Amino acid sequence: MNMRISYISLALAALVSALPAQADNAKSVLDIKESITDSNIVYPESYEQDTQKLLERWYLKNYTATDERYKTQGDVNADDETIKKRLSQLNTVIELPYNQIVRSYIDRYVRKGRAQVAALLGLSHYYMPIFEQALEEQGLPLELKYLPVIESGLNPNAVSKHGATGLWQFMLATGKGLDLEVSSLVDERRDPYASSKKAAKYLKDLYSTYKDWSLAIAAYNCGPGTVNKALRRAGADASTHDFWAIYYYLPTETRGYVPMFIAANYVMNYYPYHNISPVLATKPLITDTIMVSERVHFNQISKVLDIPIDELRVLNPQFRADIIPGRPERMYTLVLPSQQIQAYIMSQDDILAYEAEKYAQRLEVEPGESPTAAETAEINSEAERELAQLGDDAPLEQAVVQEHAPVRRSGGGDGKGNKTVSHKVEPGETLASIAKKYSVSTQDIKTWNNLKRNSLRTGQMLRITTTSAIADASGSREVAPAKTSYSPKQQDWKSDAAKATASSKKNTKNTSEPAKKSKKKAEPATPKSHSVKSGENLTTIAKKYGTTVSELKKANGMEGDNLRPGQELKLPVKGKATSKRATKATAKGGKNTKAKSGATSKNGKKSRKKR
Repeated sequence: MNMRISYISLALAALVSALPAQADNAKSVLDIKESITDSNIVYPESYEQDTQKLLERWYLKNYTATDERYKTQGDVNADDETIKKRLSQLNTVIELPYNQIVRSYIDRYVRKGRAQVAALLGLSHYYMPIFEQALEEQGLPLELKYLPVIESGLNPNAVSKHGATGLWQFMLATGKGLDLEVSSLVDERRDPYASSKKAAKYLKDLYSTYKDWSLAIAAYNCGPGTVNKALRRAGADASTHDFWAIYYYLPTETRGYVPMFIAANYVMNYYPYHNISPVLATKPLITDTIMVSERVHFNQISKVLDIPIDELRVLNPQFRADIIPGRPERMYTLVLPSQQIQAYIMSQDDILAYEAEKYAQRLEVEPGESPTAAETAEINSEAERELAQLGDDAPLEQAVVQEHAPVRRSGGGDGKGNKTVSHKVEPGETLASIAKKYSVSTQDIKTWNNLKRNSLRTGQMLRITTTSAIADASGSREVAPAKTSYSPKQQDWKSDAAKATASSKKNTKNTSEPAKKSKKKAEPATPKSHSVKSGENLTTIAKKYGTTVSELKKANGMEGDNLRPGQELKLPVKGKATSKRATKATAKGGKNTKAKSGATSKNGKKSRKKR
């Protein structure tokens, strides 16, 4: 019995002696936020942005003057106790503990990021009042206004590699979930006012969930799901944990988020102690807002109110294409310098009327009317020439002549006294020179000929409508009405032009009898060579002389199909097959056509016509 009492006494003594050690251990767990270290610190994208571009932004360049003290005077190094004391003296609701990780982010700001801090301080004159107003409306700690400093570097157009956008860096799904409009014309994630209100509401909801600001701030960065997973992995009662207790269970990028927030609070308040001064405001930028219920372009506002368009973009970054798509049922907020608000109200009609046709949204479009007979003939003629350039073996497709709008005449008149002529493009001519020749615009020529580009090729035929006097002076031939269409077979494609040519020759013969008689006396001999003209190719030349492309190439020792203007081509010596084609071509329309087309070969069999 006495032995048992002795053992109990010894156990109690050991327990009592262990209490201080347990108390010390408990204290070290509670103070982990100050003793924690991390050798794998990741700096965010906002730390790496181009400070020169930030300094050159329109607001800084036009409303501020840079104080370059941060260049001429170096950082004043402060020891750990000094920084810790300064943090403790900030009047904040959110706890701002100090440790090695926080110190690393502070050093990044005050040593390597001195120019960036100067720019951030200058931008804060404009943005901080907007953030404070949004936070105040939700009853949140005002020190949260420094979150956009680490999120976006106070750049409303910032876009992360993951697609997070705006001052508060909302992902697309998060932004739409908060009822922020995101479209091709409007992205309210970039709107300082709208995004700040939604960010404040979102932060309030996160704090209601975790009851701890360090966890709420972490969840803002990586999402509640990631924080909840880290809390489960940390074990024990989740209600007793904070950011520092789950630090090593969080993704690497999120681990630095709360330390960055603490560092931003420190730097934005104690920058003078590190020889950094903000860019100085040369004139105050006081803004006001107006609701816009009409579709209006920034350029209309800029020209009428004499406001630089860059200023409109800086004050209204949410409008991605310089267009405010306002309408009565959906009005948008336009931010302007306060002195311009009254001017906008008084000049609203002038703003909407300025180049209204240029900026108007097309609500209805109609297809054009059908072309005239003359225009249709020219279209078919151009298609025939293009087909000929493809060669004899080119695949043929059936084309359909569609109905188009009537050609708009230059000058917008009723077309009386005008002529539509055909102009062949000569070497060295351009759209501009041709338009000048006929006193029309280059756009007219492109419209009349369905041209998509300004380039022309030598020999190309253009349809041009101009006054009768200019048309006659130009020497271009007038386009006569003709009824033509396309056929799926090659001979049908070419038949219309052939018929027109035959008809023209027939009319000439009927009106000139002596010429007809002279033809009977002597048929023109087939020449031995041909001088290539601009726009000609092997196919058109072979067709002209009743031969084939292969025979032409063989006669001239050619391997390719390329020709140059002025080149002399030897014509094939008349053979059995060639003779019939050449004879038919030279005697076309004569009395002996029928006899020659039916010439027979040596074996007495009639040779078949190549189609």
